[in-house]
Amino acid sequence: MLIWISLIIVPLLFGLYAQSRVTSAYGKNLQIPSRGRITGREAAAAVMESAGIHDVEIVEVEGDLSDHFDPTKKRLALSSANYHGSSLAAVGVAAHEAGHAIQQKVGYAMMKFRQTMVPAVQIASPVAWGVMSFGILLASLLGAKALGIVVLQLGVAALLVIALFQLVTLPVEFDASRRAKVQLVNLGILGQDEMKGVNETLDAAALTYVAAFVATLGNLIYLLMILSGNRRND
Repeated sequence: MLIWISLIIVPLLFGLYAQSRVTSAYGKNLQIPSRGRITGREAAAAVMESAGIHDVEIVEVEGDLSDHFDPTKKRLALSSANYHGSSLAAVGVAAHEAGHAIQQKVGYAMMKFRQTMVPAVQIASPVAWGVMSFGILLASLLGAKALGIVVLQLGVAALLVIALFQLVTLPVEFDASRRAKVQLVNLGILGQDEMKGVNETLDAAALTYVAAFVATLGNLIYLLMILSGNRRND
């Protein structure tokens, strides 16, 4: 029971904490307008322009914090609040996504590696979800029988792929935020004193990626321990 709490429940609580932090930080800084009153869309365009990027489309999308950069379509998508808004949160998030566009332009290695893993993750995700939801029960009912071991092995393989993807995502996200923060000040979009709100928002968002990796790692270790126990009983 203690192991289950350590590997599953604690990471789950950490994830909930991280999500709470990003919601709180984003909500707080969404209410603080930037002095320059520049919108998120304008900030993203300025950051990309300064890097010589002219072929990325900036579009508005529905949802809260649905912002993302799609390198395959060369499209930077901003949620309505960040597309039209001129708050510290809106400008920070928009610049962060522009940071991803800069990564693509300069050929940032970790981003390229992350993109090559996308197809594998799309396959691994439903497998991992299925094993964690039903596979452990099936494997326990089957005991050390061959089918039970195969189920667990599939789950381990899927979680390994996802964990590697999430691990690679960490430097990609941290680097995009670093580029964004530098450009916001260098271009005079925000004053140095305004960066506290940007740092608070982007740092809280980064914590959610750390929490996701920790949760996957906990699940992976848990499955490996079950698999190891089944093999000893075989």
